[in-house]
Amino acid sequence: MATTCKDNFLLNDWHVVAECSQLKLKKTINTQLFGKQITIAEEPNNDVKVYTDEKVLPVKLKYGSIWTSLGRPTLQIIDIPEALDKDRHVISGGATQVNTSGLRVVENFLDQGHLSWVHPGFLGEQPHTEIPDYNVEIVNDEIFVSNVELYQPKASTASSEGFLVAYEWRVYRPLTVALYKANSIHKDKMDYIVLFIQPIDEENCIVHSFLCYLSDNTTKEEVRWYMQVIFMQDKPILENQIPKKLPLVSRAETPIRSDKISIVYRRWLNEKLINYGAITNSQDPKKIIF
Repeated sequence: MATTCKDNFLLNDWHVVAECSQLKLKKTINTQLFGKQITIAEEPNNDVKVYTDEKVLPVKLKYGSIWTSLGRPTLQIIDIPEALDKDRHVISGGATQVNTSGLRVVENFLDQGHLSWVHPGFLGEQPHTEIPDYNVEIVNDEIFVSNVELYQPKASTASSEGFLVAYEWRVYRPLTVALYKANSIHKDKMDYIVLFIQPIDEENCIVHSFLCYLSDNTTKEEVRWYMQVIFMQDKPILENQIPKKLPLVSRAETPIRSDKISIVYRRWLNEKLINYGAITNSQDPKKIIF
């Protein structure tokens, strides 16, 4: 099957398609990337081969994951200094298939407004629903969100009481987004979560999460459990959004003031001419009105 993706930026980027530990168990994994069937196989001497029915694809192993590309990658895999920190649990948070566009997953991950309603008792609660103003900027072609503080009753498994949690987000690529959040014990330090989103096709994806949590008072199993509980709360919300593709057309959806990160993200996608997994009737970002 030929891919229907025509977005050069996405095709020429690296994408996670499996965990190395998963390949060790199965030896061969069949999956999809941009609608294209691909096979991942363990080779002698611990080498890894990724291929389609037409060609062998480039491969990199990093952060415990297998990365490949349908094109010719022009950018490096992102750098995560936290992954080298010996005081952290550096682990996979799991891989979850979600029946929606990968772009929808990124936007949901950036959405502060849903925390009190979708994750009560964990990442928010009533009446703490107000979203204060925050900063959004684009630096070196990445989106940064800062100056965010949100009350959370149980920000992690290490939390014994609620507190105002400092948040920062970073959107590295259209399908790669990270969250930094204040640690429950060392509130001057931050835990790190990144989502590597594998587009199966335009309306389905696999979300690969990678966690770098400060290890005080927590175990790897607790950190992974907490991540999976939170994401399982998000999954039905994401899968019930209509349409499944992210609208980038004029006035397709009307965000409120607290959604300015969504506005910036959608305009950023338009500037990159991203169409895969999106609904757009124009490639001119000046015509997109929010």
